[in-house]
Amino acid sequence: MIRFRPAFSLPILLGAAVATALFVRAGHAPAALPAMVDGQTLPSLAPMLEKATPAVVNIASKTRVAVRNPYFDDPIFRRFFGVPNMPRERVQQSLGSGVIVDANKGYVLTNNHVVEGADDISVTVADGHTVKAKLIGTDPDTDLAVLQIPAGKLTALPMADSAQLRVGDFVVAIGEPFGLGQTVTSGIVSALGRSGLRGSGYQNFIQTDASINPGNSGGPLVNLRGELVGINSMIYSPSGGNVGIGFAIPSNLAADVMRQLIQFGEVKRGALGVEAQDVTPQLATLLGLDDRKGAVVTRVRTKSPAENAGLKPGDVIVSLNGKTIGSEQDLRNIEGLTTPGAAVDVGVLREGKALTINTALKVNEALVLKGDSLDPRLAGVQFGDIPDGLRRQGVGGVAVTRIAESSRAFQNGLRSGDVIVAVNRRDLDSSADFGRLVSARPRQLMLTLLRGEDAFYLLLQ
Repeated sequence: MIRFRPAFSLPILLGAAVATALFVRAGHAPAALPAMVDGQTLPSLAPMLEKATPAVVNIASKTRVAVRNPYFDDPIFRRFFGVPNMPRERVQQSLGSGVIVDANKGYVLTNNHVVEGADDISVTVADGHTVKAKLIGTDPDTDLAVLQIPAGKLTALPMADSAQLRVGDFVVAIGEPFGLGQTVTSGIVSALGRSGLRGSGYQNFIQTDASINPGNSGGPLVNLRGELVGINSMIYSPSGGNVGIGFAIPSNLAADVMRQLIQFGEVKRGALGVEAQDVTPQLATLLGLDDRKGAVVTRVRTKSPAENAGLKPGDVIVSLNGKTIGSEQDLRNIEGLTTPGAAVDVGVLREGKALTINTALKVNEALVLKGDSLDPRLAGVQFGDIPDGLRRQGVGGVAVTRIAESSRAFQNGLRSGDVIVAVNRRDLDSSADFGRLVSARPRQLMLTLLRGEDAFYLLLQ
């Protein structure tokens, strides 16, 4: 089976790999190469790395997960055996990497999946000291998160313009794979603009053959000038190990997401206001299309930029601002990565004729549900749309976007970032299902949650 794996936050384990590394480290070092050959200095990445590596940090997070036994939910059982009326917990610990991008304000960029759902986040900087980190914001759809640590004697990595990257450019990945400590790997840019990978919402990845391994998530991909060109995110792996196909989030995208998370606490995305599907061979024949590429408009939302511009169901969108649209996902990627309010040229095929429609994207208004109005057990909780990556995999439900630590739900184990996919074992197709089931005030409120790669039940008292 082929897997797209995040270079994931790594459970803290010391095993054979670490023992082997320590054994090798204790052995004899190979003879050093001469500094010069025929009067020419040997090329080395060391001078660049001496400037870049102090900006790379290790991120350790702890997530408390409620563990319940159905017997403990029985009041007679609790009273008979003297079991306290409170949920038991287990603590998950994980490791990842990050990069300091603003030394004066202490901002650190990393992956969302490194800190998703974490209750406690610690950052260890290059000189070895560890500090507590504040979570500024996360964006699951691009797998990015921004942390803040106390400023003072920090080193930041300058950002490069990732739009200037070319296939074949040399790059270096820095991180802390397998908890071994800071590690550097090198390679080239293998491809640009990669999309269509499972498990991520908006995709515009840099592909590289620089080795990216578990624990590298959130670490920087740098050019030979020591500038940040990407945030390492995931690997393509048939076996779970590195096979030379890794993916990084471009620095330009990361910079825009970071700016919005710092300013708004969330990311505001543009929306054209259409629902669409891929062009299938049957649709191509029905619509008289020679090319079986594009996104067929199936619905135009009222008062949307698309309606105002005259887009109609049956139109085939083939480009957006000059970028080719080959599928519905291409449309969502380009649409979601375009700034709200930006003017766009929409290339359309209508009844076999090519048209260009001009409009401006509108802010994509996300769903917001207040737990206070649904059920007292959910007071202090705010719900929103689930990440697009999950929605495209057919997952229905709602996501916890905010939760007060003083709330009953938080005390019972609910956390920001959790995705609720069922209520009392009834699967959710939409947020409307969630609102309907919860507002009925059932006597028992048991939620089925997705948190990172885990799925479990949570009973709200």
